[in-house]
Amino acid sequence: MHDIWNPWHGCRKCSEGCENCYMYFLDRMRDQDGSHIYRTKNGFNYPLQRDRHGAYKVRSGEMLRVCMTSDFFLPEADEWRPEAWAMMEERPDVKFFLLTKRPQRVSECLPKDWGEGLPNVFFNVTCENQRRADERIPLLFELPFRHKGIMVAPMIGPLDINDYLKEGQIEQVLCGGENYDGCRPCRYEWVKSLSDQCRSHDVTFSFIETGTIFIKDGKRYHIPDKKEQARQAFRSGLSFRGREMVWELRDRWGRELTKEELYVPHYHPVTCRECGSRLTCNGCSDCGKCGN
Repeated sequence: MHDIWNPWHGCRKCSEGCENCYMYFLDRMRDQDGSHIYRTKNGFNYPLQRDRHGAYKVRSGEMLRVCMTSDFFLPEADEWRPEAWAMMEERPDVKFFLLTKRPQRVSECLPKDWGEGLPNVFFNVTCENQRRADERIPLLFELPFRHKGIMVAPMIGPLDINDYLKEGQIEQVLCGGENYDGCRPCRYEWVKSLSDQCRSHDVTFSFIETGTIFIKDGKRYHIPDKKEQARQAFRSGLSFRGREMVWELRDRWGRELTKEELYVPHYHPVTCRECGSRLTCNGCSDCGKCGN
């Protein structure tokens, strides 16, 4: 995945959404312990890595999803985080997608000169059910970030976020079901309701995957293949492109970059055609691993 940056790996479970954590499951498959937190060796400085021609591997305009196998605001990562912030500042031409279940820690973890935040950082909180939405979204609103969103994954219950969407701070909502050991069902009516709420407030909604167990019209579907989950999410028609997020991306000298200078995602004609993540991803990386 060319759009993921994992500067550290491992996490500690802290809420209902963590119960069947995919990272813990995948680590067990490799005889590893998901609660072991460590700084990654080859991936820590990924935003600054260059190819053999001297160009950055991550191109201007791309979005990096940060800490997808951890949490950016873990206490155990406090000693590494300043370097990560510095890399985000050094790459003002790249969008950084931050996601946390620990918004209560964020204020104490920001750089001293943070101010209103870096214009290339997109901050998100996980809201797996109504309880966590009501706990975390108010904290999200209080924090100094230019771009804010929520991640409803794994979706394990219905959500009413209309009052939060009215505030105008939330620019994007991502949603997906649960996978791997013990996966809990995701229901079509939950996703449809969330999609309708976002449409009514012109907020982008991306239904990325159904999860392994998906219930629609009283019928229970078992969908273990993640590509098929993404395909069915796409075919549901529930995703919606709302008002455009306006980014201020700049080069290292502070000059604002034009659209012509930014990376334009391209999509594989087969594997990307019906993918639930298409609305919000970096497109195909041409890695050749899909076999198409």
